[in-house]
Amino acid sequence: MLIAGIFFFLFGMVIGSFLNVCITRIPEDVSIILPGSRCPKCGGAIKFYDNVPVFAWLWLRGKCRACDAPISAMYPLVELATGLLFVAAFLEYGITQAAVKWLFFTCFIIVLTITDLRVRLLPDLVTWPGFAAGLVLSAFVPPSDGFARSLSWRLLHQRLQPHAAGLVDGILGAAFGSFLLWGLAAGYKFVRKREGMGLGDVKMMAMVGAFVGLRGTFWTILLGSLLGSVIGLSVVAGLYLSGWKRGLAERGSRRGLGTANALRWTIASQYQLPLGTFLGIGALAIVYLGPVIGAD
Repeated sequence: MLIAGIFFFLFGMVIGSFLNVCITRIPEDVSIILPGSRCPKCGGAIKFYDNVPVFAWLWLRGKCRACDAPISAMYPLVELATGLLFVAAFLEYGITQAAVKWLFFTCFIIVLTITDLRVRLLPDLVTWPGFAAGLVLSAFVPPSDGFARSLSWRLLHQRLQPHAAGLVDGILGAAFGSFLLWGLAAGYKFVRKREGMGLGDVKMMAMVGAFVGLRGTFWTILLGSLLGSVIGLSVVAGLYLSGWKRGLAERGSRRGLGTANALRWTIASQYQLPLGTFLGIGALAIVYLGPVIGAD
């Protein structure tokens, strides 16, 4: 168990290094294969011994060897998080088909979560392949709710075969998640007369639903929305209390647009956090902490 756990951790960190490449290059429409790893500042190629996950960042003290430019802490954090999640998958599912399914899911979610946090984008190059992979893998490792088999028995008085049931569960989860978010986005735009959610979130939930099924999709949206609301309100309050955009609010107040405090609150409340990031955190919580939080 110890040796296997160490292997999963090291393997996860290596995969995390590749996920960093996807996170930084896919939004810029750059190949994730070529060229090799390079410093984003000077463009110099990174030597293989300076490309060891986590440890290279530590011994370089977070700087490029060639130009001394700072290297974002995102890189070692993503590698470390991926390694830890790979260990969690091993401890939860062992060396099984289920572990393979959730390792793929974890990789897709990490890329989407961090990309949305960095550049407010959920790339189709990740969501659509993730959606297809979710349906295929659910046919072999069905979501835990088994809703499709229960529904087929009630409607058709016959049980679906496991592969068919898993596929239908994935389709139902994808349809529920995507249409629910699409409806919420349309309702928000109708009421507030502005965009509140992009179609990227809708596509992401189609991918998540294909993996986790109907029940998992419901819990993902619930947890992600709750987490986003709590953190969002905290950020807005923090921006207001810190005096963010105070000068802009005071200039608006002098022009008769309202009191400075009211304008500061209005400006702070317009700050938008990426919903996809919180949905991703919720999805990972469902997979790895489902029994603990009562979502399994």
